[in-house]
Amino acid sequence: MAITEDAPPRADHTGGPPGPGAPEQEGRRLTSPLVLTMVLLLVVVAQSPIRRALSAPVMQSWMTVFVAVVVQALPFLVLGVLLSAAIAVFVPPSFFARALPKRPALAVPVAGVAGAVLPGCECASVPVAGALVRRGVTPAAALAFLLSAPAINPIVLTATAVAFPRNPEMVLARLVASLLVACAMGWLWQRVGRTDWLRPPTHASYEGQSKGAAFWDSVRHDVMHAGGFLVVGAMAAATLKAVTPESWLRTAAGSPVFSVLALAVLAVVLSICSEADAFVAASLTQFSLTARLAFLVVGPMIDLKLFAMQAGTFGRGFALRFAPATFVLAITGSVLTGAVLL
Repeated sequence: MAITEDAPPRADHTGGPPGPGAPEQEGRRLTSPLVLTMVLLLVVVAQSPIRRALSAPVMQSWMTVFVAVVVQALPFLVLGVLLSAAIAVFVPPSFFARALPKRPALAVPVAGVAGAVLPGCECASVPVAGALVRRGVTPAAALAFLLSAPAINPIVLTATAVAFPRNPEMVLARLVASLLVACAMGWLWQRVGRTDWLRPPTHASYEGQSKGAAFWDSVRHDVMHAGGFLVVGAMAAATLKAVTPESWLRTAAGSPVFSVLALAVLAVVLSICSEADAFVAASLTQFSLTARLAFLVVGPMIDLKLFAMQAGTFGRGFALRFAPATFVLAITGSVLTGAVLL
C-alpha cells in the first residue's frame, strides 16, 4: 500500500488530469475571442486612415457595386437554398428514375427539362445526379439533369429577369442555351462515354439522419458554400468595375471572341452560385449580351467548386474528361444562341 501511495502521478501519460505546466501552455494558445479582440483594437487604433481610405472615390464606387450585387442576389440565394434542401431531402430519388423514359436517347432531353423541378444551385444538382445514377438511371440522363438543373429552374430564371429588366430576351437565351448544352453533353456521353470513366457515387451524406436534421444540414452546407461564393463574386465584380481601367475593359469587350472567352474563364474562376450570377453578369455592362450569356451558361455547368464536387462524387477521371468538354460546348452553345436571340 505504501508503494501505491508514494508512486508519482502519471496523469501526463495516461490521459488523467494535466500536469502543472498544462494550464500555462493552454493559456498561450491563440483563441478566436483573442483574435477578434486584437482585430477590433487594430480597427480602433487605425480608424483615421481606414476612414480616409473608405472615403476615396474608388472605394465608394467599389462598395456601391458590392452592396448592390449582394442585396439583389441574397433573397434568391436564400429561397433557392431552402427549396433545394427540401427537394433533396423529402423527394425520393426513385421518383426521378420512374419519371424518365427507358430509352437513353429520349431520357436525356426529358432529364434536361426535368432540371426545372430542382430550384437550387449547382451544389444541390451534383448529389441528386449521383443519387440518380445510384438508383439505376442511365448516366447520360443523370448528367443532362446535373447540367440543366442549376440553370433553367424557376428561381434562376426569375433572378435573371430581375437582373436584366431591359433585356428580357436574356431569360429565353439562358434557358435555350443551357438546355441545348445539357442535352448535347448527355448525348455525347451516351455516344462516347465509358463505364470505367464513371466511378459509382457514394451515398449522400444525409442518409441515416432524420428528415429535419438532414434538411438543416443541407441548408447550412449550401448557405456556407453558396453565400461565400456570392460574396467572393460580388467582390470580384466590384473590383473589376472600380479598379480596372476603363480602356482595358473596352479593349476586352471590343473583341467578340476575347470577350466571350474572358467572361467564360471568369465564370469558372469566380464559382458563383447560379441563383446570384445574373446580378454579377448584369453589372459587367462593358461586355456584350452574348459574352454575358456565356458567363451565365458556363458558370452553373463548370467552375472550380463544381469540378471538385464532380471529382469527389464520380471520380477524378470523370471530371478531367467531363469538365473540358462541357466548357467547350457551353461556349459554343452560348455563341450560337446569342447570335440567334440576342
